[in-house]
Formats: sequence, C-alpha cells, structure tokens
Amino acid sequence: MKFYVIGDVTVDHLYHLDRLPKPGQEVTPTQASMKPGGAGGTISVTLARLGHTVTLAARVGADPFADYALSHVRGSGVQDSAIQRDPQYLTSTITVMQTASGQRAMISDGAANRQLDPAQLKTKDIEGSDALIINAYALTEGPQRAYSLAAIAAAKGAKTPVPVFIDLGTGAVNKAGTSLLNDVIAADYLMLNQHELQALTGTGSISAALADLGAAGAQRVVVKVGKMGSITWTPTDTELVDAIRPDGQVVDSTGAGDTFTATFAHAVLNGAGMSEAARAANAAGALAATGIGAQERPITPADLADVLPGVAVPQVAAAAPAPKATRTRKTPAS
Repeated sequence: MKFYVIGDVTVDHLYHLDRLPKPGQEVTPTQASMKPGGAGGTISVTLARLGHTVTLAARVGADPFADYALSHVRGSGVQDSAIQRDPQYLTSTITVMQTASGQRAMISDGAANRQLDPAQLKTKDIEGSDALIINAYALTEGPQRAYSLAAIAAAKGAKTPVPVFIDLGTGAVNKAGTSLLNDVIAADYLMLNQHELQALTGTGSISAALADLGAAGAQRVVVKVGKMGSITWTPTDTELVDAIRPDGQVVDSTGAGDTFTATFAHAVLNGAGMSEAARAANAAGALAATGIGAQERPITPADLADVLPGVAVPQVAAAAPAPKATRTRKTPAS
C-alpha cells in the first residue's frame, strides 16, 4: 500500500523524573535521552516498518538536528521527496518531562514544520496514494495548514477518492479549540483521545461529544481511552475495544498514540474492520511504550499476527540498517 503522511518531524529531549518541577525548582532526571520523534515521522516509520511505501511531507531546518530528526525516517525506507529544507527556521524540538506515575509536561516548538510550503505539494502524489494521513498539528497554523488543507482537497477530489485519516493531538486542540472541527470533520477516519474529543466539541462527556460529531457529519471515529483501550464509533454502532497489555515494562508513552494511528490505518487498508483495526492499534501503541523514544520499538507484522487473525499483512522487505540514533545518559540519581 502507498501512504502519504503529513506531520512533524522533531528531535525529542526526554527527561524521566521522580516528580515534575514546580516554578523555580530544579530537579535531576533519573534518565535523560535524545531521540528522533514527531507525529509525522513516527507514523511514517511505523508504516514503513510494516512493509508499506510511505511518502512523508515535512520540513526541517538547515541545521545539525535535521539529519538526526530524519535518521529513522531514512533508515526505515520512507521516501523523502516531499521533505523540505528551511533556510531560516530551525528543525523542531520537543522537551518531554514525565514521571513513572504517568504525569507529563511538554515544551514544543513547531519551527520549520509550520513553514511547509504548499506550493511544493504535488497533487498527483496524493491522488496516487492508497491513503492520506494527517496529524492535526499540521492544521493549526502557517503554510503547513494550507498544505494540509490542499492535500485533503486533492484526496477528496481524486477520480478515485483517497481515504483520509486525521489524528488529533492535545496541543493542536488546545491551540485551535473547537474551530479545528471544521477542518477535520470530513475525515474518513478521525482519531483522538478523550480530552481532545471533549475539547474539540466543547462537551463534558464522551457520549455527548460523539453525538455532536455525528450531528456535524462524522462517519468513523476512534477514541483512545488509555488503559481502557479505545472506542470505535459510527452513526450506527459504538464499541469499546479492550486494551492489550504488552510483554515488557511500559517505560515511555512518547509516540504511542502515533503508533496507534499508523497501525490502525495499516489494518484498515489490509481489510480489517474498525474494531479489529483498533485491537491491533491498541497492541501496537502498548508495545511502542516499552521502548524509550517514539520510534525505538519497531512494530512488525509478527507483532500483529495474533491480534489480526485472518487479515493479510505485508511482508517487510530487507532494508539497510538505520543509523544509530540513540543518545542516552544515566544521571547520578538513577
């Protein structure tokens, strides 16, 4: 299958803490790491590792972080023909602080990603894809928003319409609020977590929010509900799909939601129904959290074989080994 992905690539600075600092406080992490990340990068890498042909549209700076941010993207065989270089803005970075109890705080900078130039969009690449996947950060502002809206229009207007998957993000919803609804409601598949669902619709419960999405025209919605798993919704059916506990300890949730999105789209395009695809996505997201860094735990067809019985999955072609892209230090507090 051919996927066209629009989303950020970043360098993630990850700090594992006993507690989040209060204003003015300094804390020492138990572990600190620098990893390639970003929703667009993680979705693309996951799909490529599952055997698909993937084109990623993103923008990086002309700085040393650019190659590092793209190291797993290139190492997994993602096509880089739609990746742009920005002469002025830096490659995006994200600082993630998280505790073992699940508390989390982030500092993110859209930087070069938000400058994705829509004049360089080739609509034939969208029209020739089997699916378009967009992370909602790409719909919040700047030229990247214009690029994403043009891509959605190309997918919907193709001779054979290309299915559109849109995955929200907490920062995107917090920034754009309910105004984001107009941009995402036409998605064939809309994916988001409980907080994002309620913030997007301005409602106080999942059921009320789903009803509002249905009234607005949504056709297929997947709600990520953490340890409970996920909820699939259509105008005629709602189902809770139980979470799947991974083998191995959960150590870092960074990128787990992006892995979920990629795996859900992978399963749907390989013939799975929504609940079946959500089950596979639950498993993949949980497995991703057993590695430190958004792209460190590869998801393979073998990982999904038990949760996708009877659904054909592509065989992954041999690829060149990825450049080493892990920088981790243990601190004296560990």
